[in-house]
Amino acid sequence: MQQTTTTAPPAPAPAPDRHRIRALDALRGFALCGILLVNVPQITAMAFGPSPGVLHPIRAFLDLTVQERFFPIFSFLFGISFALFLDGAARRSDRPRLLLVRRLVALGLLGAAHQLLHPGEALTPYAIFGLLVLLPATWLPTPVVLGAGTVLTLASVTVASGGIATIPGLFLLGLAVARLGLPRALDHRTGRLAAVLAGLVPLAAAAVWWQHAVDPADAHATRIAAGAGLLAAGAYAVTLLLLLRTPLGAPLSAVLEPLGRMALTNYLAATLLVVAAAPVLGLRHSLHWGTAMVLAPAILVVQTLVSRWWLARFRYGPVEWCLRCVTWWERVPNRR
Repeated sequence: MQQTTTTAPPAPAPAPDRHRIRALDALRGFALCGILLVNVPQITAMAFGPSPGVLHPIRAFLDLTVQERFFPIFSFLFGISFALFLDGAARRSDRPRLLLVRRLVALGLLGAAHQLLHPGEALTPYAIFGLLVLLPATWLPTPVVLGAGTVLTLASVTVASGGIATIPGLFLLGLAVARLGLPRALDHRTGRLAAVLAGLVPLAAAAVWWQHAVDPADAHATRIAAGAGLLAAGAYAVTLLLLLRTPLGAPLSAVLEPLGRMALTNYLAATLLVVAAAPVLGLRHSLHWGTAMVLAPAILVVQTLVSRWWLARFRYGPVEWCLRCVTWWERVPNRR
């Protein structure tokens, strides 16, 4: 670090867009799409099926294709973003970890308020695990972080049956991957990504088939579902990264990048929109799964259009900007 005085750090200049890793923005937007499909019925407390032990067909389909498939992607990306922010903060301040503490505390308070509308939301546990796991890990060597992340992720499936328990391990894996420089080397890893996908697809397919075949009352059913979710999440993420290199990449980026760059704003705004629409559409405690699956993409279309409009004029989404101002404890330039 070059700065050694005790004066306040200079006002952080917004990072130029060229420094962003656009594939990560698109991947974050992709994860946000899947998370909303899960959150709509969760926020509205929809019934699982017509009778105990019988799932609605759409709910059963979501269990095999969406549930626990996108949350791991988001958690992994949070670990990467944590490392990237720490690197950037270290170049502008002599107390980068203090900035991270302030950022995580603000995120936790925001999550606590969000809990009132969406019990079980992700921001609060993200803030807690960020403070208890990610922040201390910044003092550890990368091989230790990578090993701990691997062990914790495997334990979250074999011992704790997934869910929130996957967060610490995925956070650490994201932190380690960012330290190894892999996110910024994605454009040069097409062959390796294809090889990873070739290995993941049969494993994920077998795990999903096992999840479908197992009796839900089986003691191991939740662990099988959690394992299938992690493998499918990996396959989904790598597939998207490869698709971004094809002719589909431009339209996919046009939709997903704005969503990902304003992920926090869109995540919170989606809850407000679902809460407002639920009584009109009669979703709460209902079996109107078809309606819920129309509402989710409708919200995403609106958010994509609004995000593109906003980012043409501002560097950060409104909630992202507020969080950044709290982090640096001063007004950060935002207008382009």
